[in-house]
Amino acid sequence: MENREEWGSKIGFILAAIGSAVGLGNIWRFPYIAYENGGGAFLIPYFFAIFTAGIPLLILEYSMGHKYRGSTPLAIARASKKWEWIGWWPTITSAFIVAYYSVIISWAMNYFVLSFKQGWGSDSNVFFHNEFLKLSNSPFEIGGVVWYVLLGVAAIWIINWIVCYKGVKKGIEKINKILLPTLVVIMIIIAIRAVTLNGASEGLNTLLTPDWSMVLKPSVWISAYGQVFYSLSIAIGIMMTYSSYLPKKTDINNSAFVTAFANCGFEFLSAIAVFAILGYMATAQGVPMSEVVSSGVGLAFVAFPQIFSAMGPIGNFLGPLFFLCLIFAGITSSVSLTEAVSAPFKEKFGWSRKKVVTCMCIIGACMSTVFATNAGLYLLDIMDAFINNYGIVVVGLLEVILIGWIVTPKSLREHSNKISYIKVGKWWDISIKFITPAILIYMILQNVINEMSAHYGGYDLFNLIAYGWSAIGFGIIVSLILSKKPWKDKKIEEDENEEEDRLILEEINK
Repeated sequence: MENREEWGSKIGFILAAIGSAVGLGNIWRFPYIAYENGGGAFLIPYFFAIFTAGIPLLILEYSMGHKYRGSTPLAIARASKKWEWIGWWPTITSAFIVAYYSVIISWAMNYFVLSFKQGWGSDSNVFFHNEFLKLSNSPFEIGGVVWYVLLGVAAIWIINWIVCYKGVKKGIEKINKILLPTLVVIMIIIAIRAVTLNGASEGLNTLLTPDWSMVLKPSVWISAYGQVFYSLSIAIGIMMTYSSYLPKKTDINNSAFVTAFANCGFEFLSAIAVFAILGYMATAQGVPMSEVVSSGVGLAFVAFPQIFSAMGPIGNFLGPLFFLCLIFAGITSSVSLTEAVSAPFKEKFGWSRKKVVTCMCIIGACMSTVFATNAGLYLLDIMDAFINNYGIVVVGLLEVILIGWIVTPKSLREHSNKISYIKVGKWWDISIKFITPAILIYMILQNVINEMSAHYGGYDLFNLIAYGWSAIGFGIIVSLILSKKPWKDKKIEEDENEEEDRLILEEINK
């Protein structure tokens, strides 16, 4: 068996963790969520969510991966063998996410090329849906493959393969040391130029003006917790796997705080840039901000191209930078997802890294092909909604139940405090046992109630079952099957020289 890989430095791990957390959602989701939920007042529930769920769950996942020295399934199996399947569910979920995530990055790559000559024309909405995606009429009308989207998908999977094939230190750490600082510099340049645009102040005032009445609404708090989950790569197997590559003496708690606040900082920077540009558009058109504000795919590939076209020469400068940001943010996240899927199979079946990564990238590229068809946007929209609203949130709930009520948070807290400069107190135990589970249960119930009152996106129930609920069900079934299979490489489960590992295995055998 090859020795367990380790990060070359602590900063390498932190950059990789931040690179995973900083993704497309920071750029196109957070600004809109903040605007929709009270502007500046949203910061109160947002930071409360960071301290009661974001940081506690990061500490939980960092501590689990570091203490039990394994990817998510192995770490959870060592904590409690009966719960191993919880580690496999986010692994399967990550496989779905990276399959459609690579398609979005492919869109950004294509738009990066188009942005130099503003090739989306005068109507960016018609261009994106009809000419670029060649969108079909329904989710079941698959149609053909859009070849230039597929070409971009192939490029992303080649990058994922090269980076993960080279390993943790020479691949993942190295690319994050290059891409993440570059991404931040580009976003700073965009933000500085954006705030000097005519009308930028209107956009920033709209974003930051607090509506204190919104703070009292439960839906706003749910949105805050949802954003924290969405943006910190929690409960999808990445952070536990990444932390398993840390040296034995590593500051766990401080790393969690740095990761969380660095992610927050990038979200605020993105929000400033996005709303300054939207303010310019509203002023130029003489319309209220509410008419130009949007989120997600519509913001990136419809609203912003329209704005860049209206800017003239300035748009030729900001357009390529914006789509380059999307590409870099997407790549750092897709690499982390690829590793989160590959590492468990490598450990479970005793295969080499090169074999697992190669097989995973080939299978992943084939899965992505479905999202590069004429119906790809429908499939992506449905699957992403169900994975985020149900899959990830439920896994997070199961994690805190496992640690809070079965393994007990005290054991993990003592482990992390022993090697950390910042000591976390019993507030962490309270968050893991009571606060976070209560919020997550409420989120799940609200999602179910909303789904029962009105089908997501106006889709037919059969569409949602085929592409949404089936993805959740498939993840659970495969997770249960994989958890029943033995770990092929016994050296992974037992190290005669480590007293702590022997005690863990004795607990598993009980």
